[in-house]
Amino acid sequence: MSMNDLIAAARVNKAWPFQEAQRLLKRYPEGTKPDGSPVLFETGYGPSGLPHIGTFQEVLRTTLVRRAYEALIGARPEDGKTRLVAFSDDMDGLRKVPDNVPNQALLTQHLGMPLSRIPDPFEKGHESFAAHNNAMLRAFLDRFGFDYEFVASNDMYNSGRFDPALKQVLRHNQDILDIMLPTLREERRRTYSPILPISPSTGRVLQVPVEVVDADTGLIRFEDEDGSTIEQSVLGGMAKLQWKVDWAMRWYALGVDYEMYGKDLTDSGVQSGKIVEVLGGRKPEGLIYELFLDANGEKISKSKGNGLTIEEWLTYGSEESLGFYIFPNPKSAKQLHVGVIPRAVDDYWQFRERLAEQDLDKQLGNPVWHLLRANGGWQAEEAPGAGDTLPVTYGLLLNLVGVLGAEADRDSVWSYLGNYVADADPAKHPELDVLVTTALAYNRDFVAPTLNKRAPKENEREALRALDCALSIMNPETPGEDIQTIVYEIGKREEFGFENLRDWFKCLYETLLGSEQGPRMGSFIALYGVENSRKLIAEALER
Repeated sequence: MSMNDLIAAARVNKAWPFQEAQRLLKRYPEGTKPDGSPVLFETGYGPSGLPHIGTFQEVLRTTLVRRAYEALIGARPEDGKTRLVAFSDDMDGLRKVPDNVPNQALLTQHLGMPLSRIPDPFEKGHESFAAHNNAMLRAFLDRFGFDYEFVASNDMYNSGRFDPALKQVLRHNQDILDIMLPTLREERRRTYSPILPISPSTGRVLQVPVEVVDADTGLIRFEDEDGSTIEQSVLGGMAKLQWKVDWAMRWYALGVDYEMYGKDLTDSGVQSGKIVEVLGGRKPEGLIYELFLDANGEKISKSKGNGLTIEEWLTYGSEESLGFYIFPNPKSAKQLHVGVIPRAVDDYWQFRERLAEQDLDKQLGNPVWHLLRANGGWQAEEAPGAGDTLPVTYGLLLNLVGVLGAEADRDSVWSYLGNYVADADPAKHPELDVLVTTALAYNRDFVAPTLNKRAPKENEREALRALDCALSIMNPETPGEDIQTIVYEIGKREEFGFENLRDWFKCLYETLLGSEQGPRMGSFIALYGVENSRKLIAEALER
């Protein structure tokens, strides 16, 4: 595949990252900004909390659009045609004390102060609460190999790099009020100001009316917490902006071209878009994505604790499967709970195995194509994912671990894998080894407590005896597909009275494995071993 082939195919592809990138290309038909500077992608982060799965999905999805845009213009990641900024709003005032943070009393004493000027409650040697959480964000993003530039609001305000944009806000103070005031309740209108001065006496971020004295020098007048009238500059970190104004100012000051955000910020996006145009800038392109739901279809809330953390996903599944699950249909809500993990793991590998044989247009619609490129992976001229296969499905691993029961550990699972996998060595199959570990954890926490092997009915007993008879004369090296054919043939025999094959397989799952669903039995028997499978049948017949 040549770069020209890739460009031509990408420009007509319907996968959502390409659709987003094509809108960006309309913004810059030549593929670059008029001044030749890189196209700027941004993601935002509020450092009052720690990074979470929502942080991951936003940076991942933005990266997917970034790489799709590079494909449209024939650029490689190292060409510097794009940038991704991870922006931390660490000048925001602390509104409430998070429940999951130590030294609650310390934080309570600093309510209202910028996050970047509050001592680190974790006592890890960081300059501030924000500095600690910013470090956590960077470590989090680095862990997943994201290519980004970190920018902190505190640094931008304090260094004066936001000063020209702040003066522009002051010049258009009334225009911004005309946009914002109609959207506010009457009580809020009385105190609302685009500018939030920082009290010279307490250091808190103030929500007070502000009079612009001199926009060109940045001078404002307001009433401090003690009732005194203060004239003070907004420059050099002496003020910040209201959230929606701040967002617009950031777009204007940095020249942001693309930023996506959640459905809950739809109205904010509309108002910030109007404000950035007042300032003389242009609203970025970007999609509005739906939020995650829990197993009951309810919105995930950190206070309810009804979500799934990224650590939990990685305990029971792989990083790649998380990216795969997040990839499709960002405008549709997704349920996020442990029950979706096994299917996501197996679906990821099915799509990955298909990739090398697919035509180019199908490759570009394959989620794995995008995920492999996300952080500077293979290039246009390389064969993507050639030979990438997983010798055992995650579902089959879970069934094996479930049958092994209390004796299951990493070594015992790999011992059984020797029946099924050539060169069954964890070092030679590192991705499978990850799944062995996660399958053990998933079985321990969610499968084992629910297993219940029932006694077979009389007609099922006869069918199980027939299966045992077939296994008794079978070569232990018989491939899983051949075993599956024999299992099928037994289930079709009229004397056993199964209305359909589904009833036969349900019998096998419930009597041998203790679950309502299960794997291809031929594959399971080949993996678990013919003699071990006969023991399962014998145990079932004794019930």
